[in-house]
Amino acid sequence: MPTKNKLKIFNDPIYGFITIPNSLIFDIIQHKYFQRLRRITQMGLSYLVYPGAHHTRFHHALGCMHLMQKAINVLRFKGVEISEEEETGLLIAILLHDIGHGPFSHAMEHSIVNDVSHEEISLRFMEELNIEFNGSLTLAISIFKGEYPRPFMCQLISSQLDMDRADYLKRDSFYTGVAEGNINSERLITMLNVVDDQLVVEEKGILSVEKFLIARRFMYWQVYMHKTGVVAEQLLVGILKRAKELVHKGVKLKCSDPLFYFLSSEINAENFNAETLVIFSKLDDYDIIAALKDWQNHDDFVLSNLCQMILERNLLKIKLKNKPIKALDLKSHVDALIKKHNISKHEAAYFVFQGELINQAYQNKTQKINVLLKSGKIKDIVKASDQLNLKALIKPITKYYMCYPKNKL
Repeated sequence: MPTKNKLKIFNDPIYGFITIPNSLIFDIIQHKYFQRLRRITQMGLSYLVYPGAHHTRFHHALGCMHLMQKAINVLRFKGVEISEEEETGLLIAILLHDIGHGPFSHAMEHSIVNDVSHEEISLRFMEELNIEFNGSLTLAISIFKGEYPRPFMCQLISSQLDMDRADYLKRDSFYTGVAEGNINSERLITMLNVVDDQLVVEEKGILSVEKFLIARRFMYWQVYMHKTGVVAEQLLVGILKRAKELVHKGVKLKCSDPLFYFLSSEINAENFNAETLVIFSKLDDYDIIAALKDWQNHDDFVLSNLCQMILERNLLKIKLKNKPIKALDLKSHVDALIKKHNISKHEAAYFVFQGELINQAYQNKTQKINVLLKSGKIKDIVKASDQLNLKALIKPITKYYMCYPKNKL
């Protein structure tokens, strides 16, 4: 009986051909848990702003794995010892780092699953896969959790300059068409090195790191925190919260079985068990879109209007300010809505609300990008760079927003 060829290649629009290095990684990619990522958009509802932003978490995971292969080759060339077992662990850890994302990426974390981050769910998926693959993911899990005794490997998975960021900035820039976010990820990787098991960037890579940090700032304000994208995600969060509220009141809502499970249950970190994980693995963007199409005709004023807003891209008005929103400004919109549609204050709060956006391009207090100078000294990128604007990237910038209906509902 002929054996299946598992050393296949993917043709990626960003990097060209991406190779699958071994049969274990092929089997993980083929697994239904990973294949689900084809149905999870990388940038949530950002396609309502940038029509090309329809790429998925599947694309991103493969891109991260490709960059990790590059990083391993570069570090080995520079004399850093990385065993075959460690290589496989690094590739699996980065491949599965986002496997815990729910529909439309971040919206699930703030609505129907309570205080369970996608990182925690990713870890649970990895632990289940580790059982299925007879312990083959043990090293990858150790690296993913930041427990492996060689810190630079953990930094390649999660840090200020990891393979996750190196891919998503370049990929999201490509699919949105926002040229300011386009970074030279391969140049950055070529400049990496390891000193005392800590990840560093060689001095000649300073300009590449500067470009990376500035591009990150641009992408957050121009794409990830674009005001239209922000209001769209808040509407989706509101839809899921309202649907959950109605289900708990005994109102019948048509939706898929996995979605109904999460709407009818109070899921948190303590009761998110193996059964919950299996049901979660069956939930994707299509469950949500199908529900929105049905709920837009529901009798509930809040649910139907919120669904129509997203489906027809007739969103709430959003105003960004540098100072906190005054309660009086919100109250005037709430009162007008209550009077016009004869709804409760609680219902009006789904259409009139406030929030804040915080952007800090470089978090030097938690994790630093260290530069290896030609003298052998190691300096933080801000001190090593002569760019004054890098110091400005340390400061968190907060903007406040207010949303309200721009026309009659």
